[in-house]
Amino acid sequence: MSKRLLITGGAGFIGANAVRRALADGHQVTVIDNLFTGFLRNLDAVRDQVAFVEHDVVEPLPELDCDAVMHLACPASPPHYQRDPVYTWETAVLGTRNVVRFAAERGIPVLIASTSEIYGDPAVTPQPETYWGNVNPIGERSCYDEGK
Repeated sequence: MSKRLLITGGAGFIGANAVRRALADGHQVTVIDNLFTGFLRNLDAVRDQVAFVEHDVVEPLPELDCDAVMHLACPASPPHYQRDPVYTWETAVLGTRNVVRFAAERGIPVLIASTSEIYGDPAVTPQPETYWGNVNPIGERSCYDEGK
């Protein structure tokens, strides 16, 4: 069954691949991205098949019609997230809050992508879900680790 999907961070590497897969599966796709680390060129091959909204998820999401949300927005590589650590944390925390509120208000599902960085520098590999982690709250990666 075709769905109207909203993909945040859809102009990033993983997001653009998720967009292409969703389109191949027959879904209608709206992409939200502020292009902080994503690039429109990542969507060039499918640009005429998606609705693109330039928007920062740190701010409440605009009114959009969708059946589900895939939340991928957040600077992910150290050079990107260390460029503005506070903004990285805001994107992870406030952006996720805004996406969850958006989905809850509409009664639609949301997939929130995270990363093994939630464990910090793990003392155990692989990490079971019961593992509490080893995050340095004042380290250079903390903005991303703590945000995720």
